[in-house]
Parts: sequence; C-alpha cells; structure tokens
Amino acid sequence: RALIAGKPVQLPRYSFIKGAREKSDRILQITKDQPILIEGIHGLNERLTPSVPKHEKFKIYVSALTQLNMDEHNRIPTTDNRMIRRIVRDHRTRGYSATNTIAIWPSVRRGEERHIFPFQEEADVMFNSALVYELAILKSYVEPLLKQVRPDDPAHVEAKRLLKMLQYFVPMDESEVPLNSILREFIGNSCFYKEQAPLAN
Repeated sequence: RALIAGKPVQLPRYSFIKGAREKSDRILQITKDQPILIEGIHGLNERLTPSVPKHEKFKIYVSALTQLNMDEHNRIPTTDNRMIRRIVRDHRTRGYSATNTIAIWPSVRRGEERHIFPFQEEADVMFNSALVYELAILKSYVEPLLKQVRPDDPAHVEAKRLLKMLQYFVPMDESEVPLNSILREFIGNSCFYKEQAPLAN
C-alpha cells in the first residue's frame, strides 16, 4: 500500500545461504502512473495483492513447457527440463549440490500442485519459456554436478536417470546463447543481472 501510495519503501532481500530475510539498502519509490512488476512463483495468487483492484493487474504465467520428444512415443517431461535448470541455477547462485536440489524437488512439486497450478488459469497471458536448444547448453553444466552424486546417496537413482537422458544431447557452446536469453538466468552472464561472485560448495 505504501508503494502504491507513492511512498519510499525499503526492500528486503532473501539470503539462500543463511536461509533468512535480511535488510538491504534498496529503496523503491514509484510515480503516479508507473507500473509495478511483481515477479515470483506466488504472483498469480490473489492473496498476495488483495489491496490492488483486479482491473489494475495484468497477470503473466511463465512456464517451461518442453516441446522435445526422444521419438514418437517418448517425450521429455517438462519437470525434467525444469529440474535440470534448477540444479544448474541452485549450484551457481546458492551453492547447492545436485543432491540438495534433487532432495528438495518432491517438496517443490508438492508446492506447485498446491500453490501454483491451481492459479495458472487466472493468468491473462501464458508464456512458454522453454528453448529447443537449452538441454544441449545445460548438459555441460549439469553433467559434472550429477556425476558428483555418490552411489550410496538417495539422489543417485534420479541423478543416473537424468544422466542417461542427457546422453542423447550433443553439447552446445555457451557462446551461442544471447546475453538477453532467458537461459542466462540459469547459466549466468545475463545482461539483465548484476553477477555476483560464484558461490562455493
């Protein structure tokens, strides 16, 4: 409400390393006719913005809906594509191992079924963020992480399954990916983000 009223608001940030919200020095203030962009997995839920009238909101649902099939009978599940994206991004930005991401993936999926998918039809526009070449790019990033999963780790079976699927892809050089590509959110060097130093495992 303060932001909509044109007042300056101090924005907090979430530290995935500490697992808690922390203060930041970012102050945001908008002018009378300036739009507010709210990005987040719960953005479609009306409970997030109850004080904003519906006619003043335009909701965009972005999801990676994979278009690739192995053959006429075997498609590549969208959830596999998304998990590979997440393993790469979590390692780069949060210092997570593939084991960490695979271990929490069932919880992520339950959260989607409960808090995201029920609201996807509320969107005014749906945008498919999947790229036909992305697994060829992500392969070079995710394979070393998946190979680090130990045989006695509960995540090993899932890691081996993903590695087997990735055998069907020829790696593609990252230099072919434009700096404004959505794929840069996961592999880094996006022209839209200020890059931080790589996180240690």
